[in-house]
Amino acid sequence: MMPRGGYRPGAGRPKTANVQTKIEVRREANKAKMTPLEYMLSVMNDADAEDGRRDRMAVAAAPFVHAKAEDGKLGKKAERLGRAEQASSAGKFAVRSAPKLVIDNK
Repeated sequence: MMPRGGYRPGAGRPKTANVQTKIEVRREANKAKMTPLEYMLSVMNDADAEDGRRDRMAVAAAPFVHAKAEDGKLGKKAERLGRAEQASSAGKFAVRSAPKLVIDNK
């Protein structure tokens, strides 16, 4: 039988490969003193940057700058809730009024 699974020496990603990249990225970010949004906007407004890069930055920055447009359509849950409220307002499934309580002190 052939061995299956288990530890294999030297297999997998090197332990320090990802750590060095993160350290370099953090150093560069600290030097720039910019938030990611500020960086995206600066690239987007840079006339010397490639058009494709400017477009990608505009797409990435849009959710942080602009609110999501409402198209006026209700979702499934909201639509179901609206139909339930409409059904309970009148007809067979209407909420009945409470009995009138009268106190007679004679």
